[in-house]
Amino acid sequence: MQKEYVRSLFDNIAYRYDLLNHLLSGGVDLYWRRRAIQTLTHNHPKRILDVATGTADFALAALRLNPQKVIGVDISEPMLQVGRKKIAQRNLTGTIELQSGEAENLMFGAASFDAAIVAFGARNFEHLDKGLSEMYRVLRTGGKIVVLEFSRPRIFPLKQLYFFYFRNVLPMVGRMISKDKEAYQYLPDTVMKFPEGNDFLTKLHHAGFSDLREERLTFGIATIYTGVK
Repeated sequence: MQKEYVRSLFDNIAYRYDLLNHLLSGGVDLYWRRRAIQTLTHNHPKRILDVATGTADFALAALRLNPQKVIGVDISEPMLQVGRKKIAQRNLTGTIELQSGEAENLMFGAASFDAAIVAFGARNFEHLDKGLSEMYRVLRTGGKIVVLEFSRPRIFPLKQLYFFYFRNVLPMVGRMISKDKEAYQYLPDTVMKFPEGNDFLTKLHHAGFSDLREERLTFGIATIYTGVK
């Protein structure tokens, strides 16, 4: 089962996840998250759901919006434990709450949130369409979805350099630091298979979202997708 496989991968690398994220992206992942959160500035969301929250980096970035509550859900308990430590160290346990949960079966009522966000986690949904539909369900009317995900550069020679890095350098470095043979081979595999650009916008449309937009970042290495319920 894909969900159990993904859970085991992230359970195994939880203690090194943040280090590897920042190292393998050259720290630019921090900028990507900030930029994604900026797309919500004019929405002033008070309740935010962070799906596939991992170690809560995106949930923490969302505090720039001054929300009343951010709830993060993830299938990996070790990842959530790392996130809870970071939240406690910042005395933010009253504002950010992390829960075990699956994107395809969110344990919240309809129209519970003003914004639903996910960073580098949508490609790990076992059923992408179902996960997006669930995010749509828990949003109030007028609520916004923000999806930050890896994408594939299209211009020469960056495209070729990127593919070489993703297929050769990233798995090797990830394996050396995390001591996990599979986790950082899984990453490039999922990025190559994930629907990007208009294909992903079409999936958002089928889930019910409108006012669809995309913003490619850093020569197309990552993309922000947004839509409104």
